[in-house]
Amino acid sequence: MFLIDDFLGIFSHDIGIDLGTANTLVTVKNKGILIREPTVVAIHKKTKQILAIGNEAKKMVGKTPALIVAVRPLKDGVISDFDVTEEMLRYFINKVHFNPSRFPKIPRPRVVVSIPSGVTEVERRAVQTATLRSGARETYLIEEPMAAAIGCGLPIEEPQGSMIVDIGGGTTEIAVISLGGIVVNRSIRIAGDEMDADIISYARSRYNLLIGERTAESVKIKIGGAYPTGEETKETLAGRDLASGLPSKILVSSGEIREALSSTVRTIVEEIKDIIEATPPELVSDILENGITLSGGGSLLRGLSEFLAKETKIKVILDDDPLTSVVRGSGKVLENIELLKKVRVSGGLR
Repeated sequence: MFLIDDFLGIFSHDIGIDLGTANTLVTVKNKGILIREPTVVAIHKKTKQILAIGNEAKKMVGKTPALIVAVRPLKDGVISDFDVTEEMLRYFINKVHFNPSRFPKIPRPRVVVSIPSGVTEVERRAVQTATLRSGARETYLIEEPMAAAIGCGLPIEEPQGSMIVDIGGGTTEIAVISLGGIVVNRSIRIAGDEMDADIISYARSRYNLLIGERTAESVKIKIGGAYPTGEETKETLAGRDLASGLPSKILVSSGEIREALSSTVRTIVEEIKDIIEATPPELVSDILENGITLSGGGSLLRGLSEFLAKETKIKVILDDDPLTSVVRGSGKVLENIELLKKVRVSGGLR
């Protein structure tokens, strides 16, 4: 079966997908990462027609008229709207691969999709089915922490412990890996989206100001932090005053945003500590020597690596390109079928 697939793979463009809650990244075998777009779809409410996907749809969030809604078809790392996810996947696959309706002799691609480690069998099947119906020849699933570890270049097949923490938009994946398998892991549905919600809640309770998701995300990126790392900065928050109903602006400091994020950051750190406590002693000594590797967009929060190192007494290494760790791992297993066989949690579905 793999021999036939290898032959077909000469002519098809095999694809790795990081199907994230906030962003979807797509890599093509031997071509690199070709797509980095928000996991957002704009839909007409009455006709259900899809009007925009990705970057164009993200621009519409919070600004659409009554008949148009911009939705995120994944919630906490899993599919919440099957039909919309299928259309989004089809759009991305066709964007990097010849459309089979126009080029019927081009084999459809083999697709590797990364999923949170905590999903149920039903949720796994939903991802596989949506991918197949979107145009894949066959689909394989690998867990996000494993994909991130491979993408970060950790020695996952060696008899030593490697610890990866991948903080995405919808989930935080924590895992200790050895000999090509996950020894202990935890997937929590607290990550970047929760941080945005914290900022929205803080602005409402402290300043009686209602702000949108995009504004919260923007201020998080600009001045958000987990630990004091330098001079305090300030940023303007624009929204609606809940008392008057009129537009309003306030100036918030990086210290205030750090306070708003403190509960979520503390929860993530405590979960990491729990995984370390559950790790076999021999592997803990490896982690102590090699450190904890951080990946995912949430790991870019200022001072997070310093705060985690302070709390765990273990050195923390931030990946060189944490936003692409998972999709790079998906791409690497496309180039190594034996590794794909070893690390897949489900696969070969046609």
